[in-house]
Amino acid sequence: MGQNVTRTDFEWVYTEEPHASRRKLIMEKYPQIKMLFGHDPKFKWVASAMVLLQILALFFVNDLSWKMIFLTAYCYGGVLNHSLMLAVHEISHNLAFGHGRPLHNRIFGFFCNLPIGLPMSISFRKYHLEHHRYQGDEDVDTDIPTGLEAKLFDTTFGKFIWVCLQPFFYIFRPLIINPKPPTQLEIINFVIQLTFNTYVVFFFGWKALAYMLIGSILAMGLHPVAGHFISEHYMFAKGFETYSYYGPLNWITFNVGYHNEHHDFPAIPGSRLPEVKRIAPEFYDTMPQHTSWSRVLYDFITDPAIGPYARIKRHKRGMKTSS
Repeated sequence: MGQNVTRTDFEWVYTEEPHASRRKLIMEKYPQIKMLFGHDPKFKWVASAMVLLQILALFFVNDLSWKMIFLTAYCYGGVLNHSLMLAVHEISHNLAFGHGRPLHNRIFGFFCNLPIGLPMSISFRKYHLEHHRYQGDEDVDTDIPTGLEAKLFDTTFGKFIWVCLQPFFYIFRPLIINPKPPTQLEIINFVIQLTFNTYVVFFFGWKALAYMLIGSILAMGLHPVAGHFISEHYMFAKGFETYSYYGPLNWITFNVGYHNEHHDFPAIPGSRLPEVKRIAPEFYDTMPQHTSWSRVLYDFITDPAIGPYARIKRHKRGMKTSS
């Protein structure tokens, strides 16, 4: 089973999350950063191309063996689907068409959701914006593992299994920590996705649907691109609750690795986050950062000092900050 983790509880703090105060300091020193706010006009074309590439792949996968279905889903389809999940992340901040066109963003979210196979666009937004507003809050931030997860997966092997099962925790954890009734848009998201999945089976066969779903699940677990789930907020250095990654996988994940920059300025699209770091390097260069998401996964699993408990938490609804 490997070593037991040395932590037996989360890191509880009584301070506000750090991003609102740092955003204020940066804006006072570099007011030109406000020019980076707004949507990226190229984003919708890049995300649309990814959707079309996945639809094109459906013409070929039904003739593959199951072994090749899994391999193709892991190495190709899952990567595209994970990128589309991060496109949905951009869309959740209204960065596809801007804050003045929320319905356009929601509809485009339905479109980018299609190859993923699981209706998640609207539900993700509902919980993700609260993750920004109440980072670390024990009752609201569903990005933080439950105490049961931390207790059950407290060995090297346990953490390995936890990483593999990560997509299921992300799906079901919100229903436990912070359940909410479904909204009308969530129901629409579900109906559109179910209809698309039905058409996929009708026109391309069950293997095509399996390719979509298997890719989404595999690429959220023990997969290099899924390293960002752990790299973003797990406490690899004491007292630091958000970490950036500046490696090459940012090229296919809409720069989600620039995570301190993103939390500081969620109104800036991923394509412009490197410019934030360039303008205000003294705020980011001195903070702990990651250089490899694969190394993050390896360290998380093998280092007894890190595990599901390695998160900063705040009691109750803490301090309300900007989203």
